Amino acid sequence: MTFKAEYIWIDGTEPTAKLRSKTKIIAGVPDGAELPVWGFDGSSTNQAEGHASDRVLKPVFSCPDPIRGGDDLLVLCEVLDIDGTPHASNTRAQLRPIAERFAAQEPIFGIEQEYTFFDGARPLGFPVGGFPAAQGGYYCGVGADEIFGREIVEKHLDHCLAAGLSISGINAEVMPGQWEFQVGPVGPLEVSDQLWIARWLLYRTAEEFNVSATLDPKPVKGDWNGAGAHTNFSTKAMREGYDAIITACESLGEGSKPMDHVKNYGAGIDDRLTGLHETAPWNEYSYGVSDRGASVRIPWQVEVDKKGYIEDRRPNANVDPYVVTRLIVETCCTGLEKAGQV
Repeated sequence: MTFKAEYIWIDGTEPTAKLRSKTKIIAGVPDGAELPVWGFDGSSTNQAEGHASDRVLKPVFSCPDPIRGGDDLLVLCEVLDIDGTPHASNTRAQLRPIAERFAAQEPIFGIEQEYTFFDGARPLGFPVGGFPAAQGGYYCGVGADEIFGREIVEKHLDHCLAAGLSISGINAEVMPGQWEFQVGPVGPLEVSDQLWIARWLLYRTAEEFNVSATLDPKPVKGDWNGAGAHTNFSTKAMREGYDAIITACESLGEGSKPMDHVKNYGAGIDDRLTGLHETAPWNEYSYGVSDRGASVRIPWQVEVDKKGYIEDRRPNANVDPYVVTRLIVETCCTGLEKAGQV
């Protein structure tokens, strides 16, 4: 059996990495056998210099390719140096030991990925040479006067479901051409792998409509909401009791932790976290019940039930999910350990 495998990886572009992919024709893989490693030119992806440009692609997650169909696969890879060690850009390798260390606490995540469609140089739905009506009516809206790109969004959702990803919902956001999909709840490695694949599918699906999708955290300056990746998190203890919820919130605000997190929550975060447009200021930490102007929100139902999860509202749309999940797991799970709440 010969099939196409689309090898996908995260490159070394800074400050925000990009997705890359290429197709490998594989002439059959025996049941239970691993997909083969492959290679690429790292000098063209900001991951090597030309005099020693070979880099290695190691498959770590695969799923059905919903675009090509049949037996074809999407294959997410870690980038390695030729000696088999993780490349400096390989943030997944940094998450793995943290996920393993705190696995007994059963951390799970749901990430809300916001993004914006662009038609050329303007957001989809923005009139040529001008601006649409102020934001507000577009959120979860309906009708051709308020909703732009739904056909792409629905096709992307179908692709994600056909790929077997843990997609849990979609909705239109507050600006024309701005949307959101949610991945989870699953573990830190799983949510991160699946979010990268879902991003690749988003870009690839939009290609077919000659539209681009951006994770820019502030795609339109001025009185418009930015784009985030609100990160919902819980552990077994948090799903069983409210004290652990408060401990997690306090841990995220302890000492240098707020700045340690924010500086790794995506490039351009100070443009988005201004204290306006449903954000807290980037340089202040707060948490509160049902407060979308706080750094971390405790949903009202969690306070009622006295158990559940928290939402870190600070991560940008362009955040690396391997980084944000690693930071949250390490900070919150360590705090819960110290408090004896595991």
